[in-house]
Amino acid sequence: MASPAMSRQRMPVRQPESGAPHPAVTVPRRPRREATHESIAPPERVAGRYRYDRRSGGWWWSPEMFTLHGLPVSSAHPATEEYLRYQHAEDRTRVLEAIAHACADGRAFALETRIVRADGPDRAVVLVGEPQRDTTGEVSAVEGICVDITECRPPGSDVERARALEAEVGQMRAAMASRAAIEQAKGIIMLLTSCGDQVAFDLLAHISSHTHRKVRDVADVITRSAAGHIRLPDDVRAIIRDACPPSQPLR
Repeated sequence: MASPAMSRQRMPVRQPESGAPHPAVTVPRRPRREATHESIAPPERVAGRYRYDRRSGGWWWSPEMFTLHGLPVSSAHPATEEYLRYQHAEDRTRVLEAIAHACADGRAFALETRIVRADGPDRAVVLVGEPQRDTTGEVSAVEGICVDITECRPPGSDVERARALEAEVGQMRAAMASRAAIEQAKGIIMLLTSCGDQVAFDLLAHISSHTHRKVRDVADVITRSAAGHIRLPDDVRAIIRDACPPSQPLR
């Protein structure tokens, strides 16, 4: 996996001959930060979203990710080395290898790691990553969720704790799968109607309301129909047809 320089300047991506992201990164010592009025301790449950672009090596964080790491939400999105400095030293290799395998092999992951904060105690989190593929089938990015579980660890044995974490990871993966289906359906609607992102989502919500289906189920039938696996249900078909310009035939 390409590691952007600490100065945040774009550096050439170096990969081994196999094409897999290089897992070796030298992590410099993390400088201490002074807490600011913007860096606040997270509540009992914070879930942040992230995206790693394999081609550019760039990261995107949701505001909740900055809060979880004890950073002002106005901070710049981190480079890879900077992100790893906020991981506990014992967890950095596991995190880097998980992302590298997700990029190279399309392997999803779920890890329990520790975030080292400059303005407070460490936080225990579950880090989930799902590979995103382009039209050629190659992994282009890794998207995921990071959930704070510090105050929510289940009491009891390690077996009970593992089962509770497994159930939570399953819920997170289901939420991510639902989001992915909705994004795909929005893209299809945008192509058919030449509309924008928000209008496409509003149309999904409109179809959901008028056909008494969940938005996730509407997205699923649209994407499966576009792939040629099923015929679009008549009620969904009628609404989309009304929204499509005459030059865009609907199957």
